[in-house]
Amino acid sequence: MKIVVLDGYTLNPGDNPWTEVAALGEFIVHDRTPADKIVERARDADVLLTNKVPLSAETLAQLPQLKFIAVLATGYNVVDTKAARARNIPVANVPIYGTDTVAEFVMAVLLNFYRQPQLHSDLVKQGEWKKRGDFCFWNTPLMELAGKTIDLVGFGRIGQRVGELASAFKMRVLADSPSRRHAPAYPFEWRELTELFVESDVISLHCTLSPENTGMINQALLGKMKSSAYLINTARGLLVNEADLAAALNSGRIAGAALDVVSAEPIREDNPLLAARNLTLTPHIAWAALAARQRLMKTTADNIAAFQNGRPINVVN
Repeated sequence: MKIVVLDGYTLNPGDNPWTEVAALGEFIVHDRTPADKIVERARDADVLLTNKVPLSAETLAQLPQLKFIAVLATGYNVVDTKAARARNIPVANVPIYGTDTVAEFVMAVLLNFYRQPQLHSDLVKQGEWKKRGDFCFWNTPLMELAGKTIDLVGFGRIGQRVGELASAFKMRVLADSPSRRHAPAYPFEWRELTELFVESDVISLHCTLSPENTGMINQALLGKMKSSAYLINTARGLLVNEADLAAALNSGRIAGAALDVVSAEPIREDNPLLAARNLTLTPHIAWAALAARQRLMKTTADNIAAFQNGRPINVVN
């Protein structure tokens, strides 16, 4: 069985070997695959692995050998799952690997909003402490998380884990989700989306992307937020109207934002967020802790082995 990886570099840039996957068949890994090389590289594959390389219905129609697709991520919108299903090709994802690592990343940027340790470290190195003459100084308000309200838009595994960590910091947790069947043990309150934006000190996005919520973080919702509030997005870049967010940041309408995802990745030079004030902008790394990537690799191997044994798991179509 021939196994081909189309874009393996981000999962294994050198510290996360493919050993378990490679043991399952003839194995070829490409660090990156441009659009004009997808069919050529995938044509003889029985099993195809992709992270962000798109597999459209048109592409799948040119791959008669293909039997199984393993997505190297939780989100699987890069694959036309309906077209794959019509061709009897199961598509499997990795649903659980990133819960802790993404939640921890959210708390890292949240703590940075409120305490700004790196800013003050930079100021000390620039001589500001000596210049001030006092035993301490601060250039931004230093605030506690305790007593603040965090709103979680999307309350699946990651959203609930963020809520658990926030609750440990004595934050008030609010949540909105299309499904309200699973409630965690810690205190929280359900709210409708517009209510959340009015009440919260921090908005953290953890929902999937759909045609209905594309661009939902727009001028109207941002206008409901407190001027002291922050927005965090580790979910999908297209949830945010980037021009509206840049305008809200530059005008001081909200206090700040942290985005780990944007509408087109890598970010384009004309993205208005690059010039926005009070913005922490990171290159889609919330998922990328080594332990999380190791879990992702292990589950991918398990997905392929289960398919080979006739009992596929984590199938999304």
